Amino acid sequence: MIAFGKDSIPDVNFSFSALTVNDTTIFFMPSLFTRIILGEIPGHFVHRDELSVAFLTINPISTGHTLVVPIEETDEWTNLSNETSSHLMVVAKRIGLAQKELYKCSRVGLIIAGFEVPHCHIHVIPANTMMDLSFEQASTHVEPVQLAEQAEKLASVLKTV
Repeated sequence: MIAFGKDSIPDVNFSFSALTVNDTTIFFMPSLFTRIILGEIPGHFVHRDELSVAFLTINPISTGHTLVVPIEETDEWTNLSNETSSHLMVVAKRIGLAQKELYKCSRVGLIIAGFEVPHCHIHVIPANTMMDLSFEQASTHVEPVQLAEQAEKLASVLKTV
């Protein structure tokens, strides 16, 4: 929703921020990931702390493909604070260690692409070959119950690493 100037806007409780420039107000809708973080859209979480969350993607390249996302909505990873970017890497490493243990993969790949959703996120992907890191291999649909089962297993192993 974008409203300019002094347009009448109904009093509705949305989770979006407003940027005011002189007499023009521009409203930004929250990103898909912010809506997942807020619980407005279901997510299969494996980690949450004061700076970040991690949840399974609905279009995994491989089983256990996880997204590490800062809670603060920042589009590009290069705009993150040093504290947040360092923290995300520590979380991604822990998830990678848990994935190696759970899925017995030879490697865990990291990808920061930034084109799918305008909210920084790190793909943490269990892999055995380079093809296991190709977005062309991504599933178009995984049953929510399967994602929930994998999230529970990964979260359980994550507690031990």
